[in-house]
Amino acid sequence: MEMAGFPILTAILSTTILGLLIIIFIPPEKTKLIKQVSLASATVGLVLCIWLYYAYDHQKGGLQFVERILWVKSLGIYWFNGVDGINLPMMLLTSIVLFTAIWTMWELENRVKEFFALIFLLVAGVYGVFMSMDLFWIFVWYDVSLFPMYPLIAIWGGTRKEYGAMKLTLYLLAGSALILPAIIYLWVAGGAHTFDLFELQRIGFSAFDQKMTFIMLYLGFGILAAVWPFHTWSPVGHVAAPTAVSMIHAGVLMKLGAYGILRIGMTLCPAGAQYWSSLMALLACIGIVYGALVGLAQTDLKYVIGYSSVSHMGVVGLGLATMSVNGINGAVFQMFAHGVMTALFFSSVGYIYDRTHTKIIPELGGLSKTMPIASSFFIVAALAGIGVPLMASFWAELLVFIAAVKVFPVGGIAALVGLIISALFMLRVVQRTFYGEKNPKWEHIPDVSGFLAVPRVILMSIILFFGMFPKIMLDVIQSTVIPFVNRF
Repeated sequence: MEMAGFPILTAILSTTILGLLIIIFIPPEKTKLIKQVSLASATVGLVLCIWLYYAYDHQKGGLQFVERILWVKSLGIYWFNGVDGINLPMMLLTSIVLFTAIWTMWELENRVKEFFALIFLLVAGVYGVFMSMDLFWIFVWYDVSLFPMYPLIAIWGGTRKEYGAMKLTLYLLAGSALILPAIIYLWVAGGAHTFDLFELQRIGFSAFDQKMTFIMLYLGFGILAAVWPFHTWSPVGHVAAPTAVSMIHAGVLMKLGAYGILRIGMTLCPAGAQYWSSLMALLACIGIVYGALVGLAQTDLKYVIGYSSVSHMGVVGLGLATMSVNGINGAVFQMFAHGVMTALFFSSVGYIYDRTHTKIIPELGGLSKTMPIASSFFIVAALAGIGVPLMASFWAELLVFIAAVKVFPVGGIAALVGLIISALFMLRVVQRTFYGEKNPKWEHIPDVSGFLAVPRVILMSIILFFGMFPKIMLDVIQSTVIPFVNRF
């Protein structure tokens, strides 16, 4: 048994589980109380994650706040949690997105109890994946995070919600079906009868084992990370999902895929990652350019953001493929920056849709004249998506492209072209939606109120804060990435 003081990671996970249990026992007609309990639980989790980030010693680096208790001795399963420079930013991201997503859905009236209960179940799985260092628990929490997505979209969704929910579920379960045999194979091939990530890392698998296992893990987790050509579930799921689910889906859930590739695939199979790195870079570059080109042709705001996410997750994949300090630093930073940015995107679109009942770009002209505050939130997210300096995503993309041009010169240049196309379609969307001739239908639409503006202001402030002070994030990430890359 190993426990470093107060088990803060289990406490963070418990905020979602406790919130879920309390909601279950609240009568469904007490919707205001359900929302208050949900926000209070998310607030406690956010405060704990901020303290965790502040308390992490980046100069020391390595795994900290470790909780390790033997659970099933015969199988070598441990309740093993810890944070380092890779998963700590993801824990902080999850708490931010959950908090703002719940606040964003304050006006929800349809089956409020079930909605927030499922949200907490989903996020419990996300927290579990990010903090666990035992492959068994990583897989369990991974599946816990996937199953609530179907009812959340099928019941509370919008455009083609049944189709979107089913497609998303089938694709992600297909990915899960590749991950499980890969994990079991590692357990058997390791011969140590343990699921402990660090024990398995010390074993050193054969080159053949690493090549075969890594490609299974890459494809399995890559589906959730929207790796081209397995991305088609993602834009459809974004469009169908209600606002808070889109925020969590794009902001956090997709990051589980990239995190799984890095935390399990590249950690346990470094030789396999090197062998398949050119394929990873190729698919990432195609995703960057493809997502930008298809986004350019969209007329639905949610589809625009959905294909933008495919393109930006390609940047993450390209950074990982370089297997360099700058590339992986940028990939992890991009996961955080993109998570906050897409949460702001979908939160802004959600408010506009709730008032206008349309997401079609040609129908929304001149919104900045009638909804200046709501419009400003979307515009800030769009500028972050373009990679404007002094916004968080700028530093992430800069690091990835520097590394990519060195390691994959042709791919790096292709990715830069994709970035230019992304800038083009984002500016085009902003111009057509918020400027130009005002649509008289929206003259009397109310702008976002002070209370409902708060979660959007928080997200916008985080984008600007880490854009102006990137060192606060990069110091934490780099403390783990440098020794990680040295293993290659």
